[in-house]
Amino acid sequence: MNSTLNFLTGESAAALKQRMDEVGFIHVKGMFSPEEVTEIRDLFEQIHRDGVPGFYEPPVPEPGQEPLTLWPRVMHPHRYNDRAKHYLTHPRVAEHVELLMDEPAVATQSMYYYKPPGAKGQAMHQDNFYLLVRPKTCLAAWTAIDPCDEKNGGMMVVPGSHREAVVCPEKANPKVSFTTEFVKIPKGSKAELVRMEPGDTLFFNGTLIHGSGPNRSTDRFRRSFICHYAPASSESISKWFNPVVRMDGSELNLTESSGGGPCGSEWGGAVH
Repeated sequence: MNSTLNFLTGESAAALKQRMDEVGFIHVKGMFSPEEVTEIRDLFEQIHRDGVPGFYEPPVPEPGQEPLTLWPRVMHPHRYNDRAKHYLTHPRVAEHVELLMDEPAVATQSMYYYKPPGAKGQAMHQDNFYLLVRPKTCLAAWTAIDPCDEKNGGMMVVPGSHREAVVCPEKANPKVSFTTEFVKIPKGSKAELVRMEPGDTLFFNGTLIHGSGPNRSTDRFRRSFICHYAPASSESISKWFNPVVRMDGSELNLTESSGGGPCGSEWGGAVH
């Protein structure tokens, strides 16, 4: 384990882990180089343009379509694209995940969000409500492909909320959220915007309350490459995430977690 994982700021591994334990997230600047960001962006531009039979169908423009219908998110691209799998299991990411989890990790999910101008955001939520990693929790690595701010719907986090249990969500406002679940911010806490630059990665705990607002810009996307991980000691996970991937690229199946969170419903996967 390197003693200076955050190579741009020189922060020690101990400092990163302490901050993660205290607030539930860390913002690592420059996790990926400009060249790597360009490769990720170009890969998913090609997937959107050409499609992947059986996995991603290119959308057909129709009058009056919502932006997210024209730019649907890409789910589990690591299952059919070697470069997506490469970035899911990237050594720099793996090193940070292992540090923050206190043990080796397995990768459970990859996603790509385009979030075009005018797109809805996602109401506040907790990831492990969807992934059902047990007995511990999952960890997200959310990488910005574009500059992210309040105008284009950057990530909002509630510091310290990772100490809360996974709770039953309420109904989200469909005017501003493309998902239906909403988790209330605990009394005395507030959401904070994390401004990010391309290549920055936000690591956060699976019970941290987080979400994003609509993209209110007129000409800027808020693209992001999102991966989830679980401790290698995990006993079970939601059926949507099997097989999981070891950091050497090999696959294994975990026992399927029963139910779908504390409300007893089934859900189709973590979203951002």
